[in-house]
Amino acid sequence: MYPSTPRSLGWRTDLIFARFDGEVSPRSDHLVIRTPHNPGFWWGNFLLFDHAPRAGEAARWLGRFEAEIAATQAESRHVTFGVDSDAAFDLPADFAAAGLSQFASTVLTMRRAQLRAPRRALGGAFRIGALRLPEQAAAAVEMQVVADAGQTQSEAAYRLFRERQMRRYEAMARAGMGDWFAVFSGDAMVADCGLFRAPGESLGRFQHVVTHPLWRRRGLCSALIHAVCLHGFETMGLETLVIVADPDDVAIGLYESLGFQRGASTWHLEKAALRSA
Repeated sequence: MYPSTPRSLGWRTDLIFARFDGEVSPRSDHLVIRTPHNPGFWWGNFLLFDHAPRAGEAARWLGRFEAEIAATQAESRHVTFGVDSDAAFDLPADFAAAGLSQFASTVLTMRRAQLRAPRRALGGAFRIGALRLPEQAAAAVEMQVVADAGQTQSEAAYRLFRERQMRRYEAMARAGMGDWFAVFSGDAMVADCGLFRAPGESLGRFQHVVTHPLWRRRGLCSALIHAVCLHGFETMGLETLVIVADPDDVAIGLYESLGFQRGASTWHLEKAALRSA
């Protein structure tokens, strides 16, 4: 039986959220992760395997996804697999032929002694603070939809996904597991992110760091993450902070400039094809 605690720190901290209001069910060589209240969330409804895909396994993996997730949630029209592996691998031909694509994410970590001040100080016209949820959730969703324009989902589907996510984060904040933070210019929200922990653990995970397109390249994201890191260490009593990013994204350099260090990758397989509901 695959243990319920993954080897990868990236996957381990991903499960903080699924364990809060979803389902994590162990099987012989994989975990079934479901988020029934947000079935369109690709990486809240997936199978996490304990080994890299092998040639000839595509039909079994797809069959397990259909049985465990798609057949029980009509809105889960994607196909997503995580791989809890320490090493890179090539996607077998039968997986590629089934329409699955592969990508990696980089897991970065920070301890208190690593934290460095941003290169640019936050100007006096800006302030950083935790959101008042649910009152400010709608403004956060609007900013996130604009910041993430170009998603593979329609704008309406993506907005619904973000609304459901913010309701999750509101519930987690009420449970004392963290907060959602933003940079404000006057009353306008111009960047945001979350930081949450599992109950009783000293490990924290960042969530969805974005800046409004009209406010980028002003050092706002660096200032926000630095402030939230301080909050995590000094107010939440966390020992290690985790952030996961696209290895080809320029944000990696920003995180490293603040003291985050790269670790192992997490591996993902996905297919966005629709099923009939």
